[in-house]
Amino acid sequence: MKITVVRSGGIVGAPRRWEVTLDDRDDRESWLMLVRELPWNEVPRVPPAPDRYVYRISCARRTVVLPEQQVVGPWRDLVDRVRDAASE
Repeated sequence: MKITVVRSGGIVGAPRRWEVTLDDRDDRESWLMLVRELPWNEVPRVPPAPDRYVYRISCARRTVVLPEQQVVGPWRDLVDRVRDAASE
């Protein structure tokens, strides 16, 4: 399984993309637990604010788009973890 986070927008507008593939990771189970606990169906529709980032998070057949101000709690944990794992 692959988790992809794409950050777009901001003042510069240049997108950033981070990915992690879980198939061969030793910590795969902890990743899967985090993904299962995400509130995929409870994402409120909030328009993005000007000059702020927008995050597109994809995992398996699920995708969510969150404005920067909603990337909190477990969403922030996932984004940070994917970004850190992609730079290993």
